[in-house]
Amino acid sequence: QVHLVESGGGVVQSGDSLRLSCAASGRTFGSYVMGWFRQAPGKERDFVASISRSSLRKDYADSVKGRFTITRDNAKNTVFLQMNNLKPEDTAVYSCAAGQLYGGSWDYWGQGTQVTVSS
Repeated sequence: QVHLVESGGGVVQSGDSLRLSCAASGRTFGSYVMGWFRQAPGKERDFVASISRSSLRKDYADSVKGRFTITRDNAKNTVFLQMNNLKPEDTAVYSCAAGQLYGGSWDYWGQGTQVTVSS
């Protein structure tokens, strides 16, 4: 069982940066693939980024490539999402997720943190 808690959201202006954190409970954090997703009002939840256990593999949605960076600190049971050059279309609830296999399903989800970008 993994409990995920996101933090770091807020209201920013276009072009600003934010760093989201996702803290995980338990001593098996390093055995999970981690991901970030977002859901805008009235839209489906979309994939944002994922990172393998060892951080050797990272994938990003085309819409955030070059602006967002996913990292993890297995010693601190935390995964991060650095978001630069934010745009109004990045406004959404951002959630982290944990899974067993890279490219597989996601087993655990956090409740999310709101990011609002004003123009």
